[in-house]
This record gives sequence, structure tokens and C-alpha cells, in this order.
Amino acid sequence: MTSTAVHLPSPRVPRVRAAAGRLQDNPVDGRKRVLLAAPRGYCAGVDRAVVAVEKALERYGAPVYVRKQIVHNIHVVTELEDKGAIFVEEVDEVPEGAHVVFSAHGVSPAVVNAASDRGLHAIDATCPLVTKVHREAVRFARDDFEILLIGHEGHEEVEGTAGEAPEHVTIVNSPAEADTVQVKDPSKVVWLSQTTLSVDETMETVNRLRTRFPELHNPPSDDICYATQNRQVAIKKVAAAADLVIVVGSSNSSNSVRLVEVALEHGAKAAYRVDYAEEVKQEWLDGVATVGVTSGASVPEVLVREVLDALDGAGYHDVEEVRTAEEDLMFSLPKELRQDAAGQRDARALGGRVSGAAV
Repeated sequence: MTSTAVHLPSPRVPRVRAAAGRLQDNPVDGRKRVLLAAPRGYCAGVDRAVVAVEKALERYGAPVYVRKQIVHNIHVVTELEDKGAIFVEEVDEVPEGAHVVFSAHGVSPAVVNAASDRGLHAIDATCPLVTKVHREAVRFARDDFEILLIGHEGHEEVEGTAGEAPEHVTIVNSPAEADTVQVKDPSKVVWLSQTTLSVDETMETVNRLRTRFPELHNPPSDDICYATQNRQVAIKKVAAAADLVIVVGSSNSSNSVRLVEVALEHGAKAAYRVDYAEEVKQEWLDGVATVGVTSGASVPEVLVREVLDALDGAGYHDVEEVRTAEEDLMFSLPKELRQDAAGQRDARALGGRVSGAAV
């Protein structure tokens, strides 16, 4: 099994809405239906990050700068740009003294220091589950462990985690690299991982590493986030019964790309990723009775609903939700945003997942 690392930002292309009725209701063998995976869409960390930018704009006024994409979804980024957010690659592009938000994927200490040197008012929207991995890296480096960080080199989350202890971290991009990575002391090696990987592929990498380094230490708790795991479990169940799976999510969203791979590995005859409903092609539906639908953890529910509406126009009226877990986790907003301008606790101080609700 192989995966393609995701490095590049989604292209900024204008959305061209397709006319209603674009997809045809062609006959197929069997009853047309949609299996809608749940959980899907926004996780608590994404919701927190998006609300953080919205609250910063309300509190401080536009523009508010954001280092990298706040989350990996082109629709979310475009909407926030329309509200006054300005996305930059590095903090040296931000005017001195301005407000800058660090994305949900986290940043290295070097980025934090660079922002401080420019006198920026930094708001850290890093997902708390990513912060947990950062703290693990710091602790293991302090104890002089070599850290094998399983993840995609160039991904913002991996860059941030590795930056906590660069002299101790070696990135392992794939199971194949586990067979060749070298360490100085096999008795003092620990593995950590990017939070948005395929669970199955990560464990394959870990098993290969453990074959070579039997004393390999585990992180104190699972690094792959609950939302990534839950969405993969749900699509596995859907894929086994689906002729086609459609994953809503952007091309630079690691967890969305993984959902396509997981669907194919677990029985889907075909699987495609789309940003928008307009990208669903008529030929994908030829001969298809059962369509599975899900979305990555940075995707607002409105985009899923648009796909369902498009499928409804093609005769897929019956929608059955396949739920494999309940999610009620919520994270507090960054401390700078928990109070309003008058110093009162803001009603939105506690973020939470707002999509993936029942049909």
C-alpha cells in the first residue's frame, strides 16, 4: 500500500456553479440510494480554528492575517478571505504589530519566535491534539530519545512537530521508509505520528519499525486524532456496500485524501474526491446503484448537502446515514478570544463540531 504525500496548497480557482439538473437520472440495476457516513465533516479542532479567525475579525477588525491555510479546505479559506482574513505563507509577510493567527496544523518554536520578533499579536489556533504531539516531542527529546515521526514531509503539521526538536526527529514518510531508516541507539527510539494519517498505514509503518527496533517505544496515547479514526471507520463500513464513494474535501487535506484510499481498500468499486458538487461527473454514476458519501474533517456540512442535492437530482432520493460513533468533544477558543471587547465571557468561547448531523 502506498500513499501520496500532500504538500501543496489548494489552487485559488473561482467556483463555477453548475446548472441544476446537470446530472441525469439514468436507470440502473437495483434501487438507487445514498449511504451517508457519520461521523463526517468538521471536527472540534477545525471548528475551533475557523471560529478563532471569525472571532478575531469581529474583535480586532479586518484585516487579520493567518499563517498558511487555517484548515485545509478551499471553501473555508475563500469564505474567510471574503470576511477580511489575509492568508500568508510566513510571518515576515505580516505588517509589524498586526494580528496573526496560527493555523490548526501548528507551528514550530521558530515561527513563534519570528512572530514575536516582528511584534505581532499572535493567536494560536493549533488543534489541541496536535499540541499534544508537540509536547510529546519535547518530552522525548529532553530524555534524549530519537523520535521517528511518521508523517508526510512538507506537511505543515509535520514541520511544526519536527521543529520542536529538529536534532532528535527523523521523518518516516511511508512503510517502505521504515525498512531503511537508521537510528543511533535502537534502545532509545520512540515513534510519533501526524494526526491525520491512515490508521492502517500508520500501524503498518509501526510494525515494520518494531521488527527492526524491538525496543521501539510507543507514544503515551494514540497520536492519530479521534476524528480521523472515526471518519475512516465510518467509510470502511460504507465502502463495503458502495459501488461508488464520493469524498468531499480539498486536495491538500491529508485526511480527505486518506478517506479515498481507505474506501478503495475496503470494498468501494470506485472512489473520488471533490471540493464541490459541480465536480461530480455523470460517468461516475453509470450503472451505480449505491453511492457512499463522506467528507474530511475540515469540510463544512453545506458542501455535503450540495452533493446530496445533486445526487437527488440524479435519482438518488433515499439517503441512509451509517453512523459508527458519536462525537461531542469541544475545545475552548484561544485565550485571547474567550472574552468580548467589554471583558465578558463570549458566548462562543467554547467551540464544537457543527456538521455531520443526522439527516
